[in-house]
Amino acid sequence: MSPNEPNEPILQYPLAYETALEPAAKWAELRGTCPVATITVPDGSQAKLLTRYDDVREMLADPRFTRQDIIGGTGNAQEAATTSAAADTSEPPFSVPKHGEDHQRWRRMVGKWFTAKRMAALRPQMTAIADQLLDEMTGRGSSGDLKAHFAFPLPVYVICDMLGVPAEDRDRFSYWSDNFLNLTRYSAQERQTAVGELVAYVSGHIAAKRAEPTDDLLSTLIEESSGEGEALTDAELLGTGISLLVAGHETTANMIGKMAAMLLADRKRWERLLGNPSLVRSTVEEALRFDANGGFGLRRLLTEDVEIGGEVLPNGTTVVCAMAAANRDETAFENAAEMDLARTPNPHLAFGAGPHSCLGQALARTELQVALEVLLRRLPSLELDIPATDLERLEGLLVGGLCEVPVRW
Repeated sequence: MSPNEPNEPILQYPLAYETALEPAAKWAELRGTCPVATITVPDGSQAKLLTRYDDVREMLADPRFTRQDIIGGTGNAQEAATTSAAADTSEPPFSVPKHGEDHQRWRRMVGKWFTAKRMAALRPQMTAIADQLLDEMTGRGSSGDLKAHFAFPLPVYVICDMLGVPAEDRDRFSYWSDNFLNLTRYSAQERQTAVGELVAYVSGHIAAKRAEPTDDLLSTLIEESSGEGEALTDAELLGTGISLLVAGHETTANMIGKMAAMLLADRKRWERLLGNPSLVRSTVEEALRFDANGGFGLRRLLTEDVEIGGEVLPNGTTVVCAMAAANRDETAFENAAEMDLARTPNPHLAFGAGPHSCLGQALARTELQVALEVLLRRLPSLELDIPATDLERLEGLLVGGLCEVPVRW
């Protein structure tokens, strides 16, 4: 049935699911019979939902269509970093260019820090942080919450190192990041207070780096912006620090927890990795593809009429790209419903596609690989402490996650 037919039901989005690790049952039906579905999103507005791989990839890669800066309207941390915070402030003092040449200029400057070569150089420090966190976790006993004690702090410690933030301030950054992306845990006043605290902190941090630069990302950007050629404004520097904190923390923290849960839900997967650690890289890619709890998805606002999925959508239409649904499309991935740790190639859309694909994907991949390598080395006996079907999704978050990942070792 075409989404334009009057009897077509309008779906409430996000779609219902049965267990935390399983995909919404509706995905397969929509891909097969209604690839451009009409949905109502949490703010009460209507949008069109894309679930097929080819349609989602085409929409994300098309530079003509803009991101929609509405709180609650994005499932990507990088896009949400400034928009969610700005909901309570009429004129936020920070920004990141979101469109066109300004966005590409920003990506060129910041992207120099997110190359595979630079990430490889960071691996020893990431490994040391991961080992330290496991020392602390295992020192508390023989069971615990892998998310709280390992997955949650690891990425924020890494991004703090990249930004030159002192270790003693890591926990404050963790709180601010969670506040930015959680739509239900905090009151409007708490959110506004957190925004003010973070803006004040990062502003002071940038001022300190101007006075005494060190070997970190912000110092480098400040130095480059004071020379000839491309430069970032003060508001862009501030927005970069804030958006990298949020984008560099919450999504990866949740993915580490989900990846571990996926591998331990069927322990034959974990045993296979123990027997063949060379599969770590392809396992990380497959966990990203297989993740059924990927969050809201990405919104695009059509700035002209466009035909997609056999239907013409008019200018002004909001489109939600469900990457997690697209990543289960049987036309793009053989045996898409199976988790294949050796799957290659694996052109999943977990990081988006095109001009707005995730800038920090090399960082995320490296952190996920290091986390898995260290867990396999340190805790080969790791297993879930509850049935996988009892795991609970974290509600109210723009990115997908689990409330806890209880494990024993």
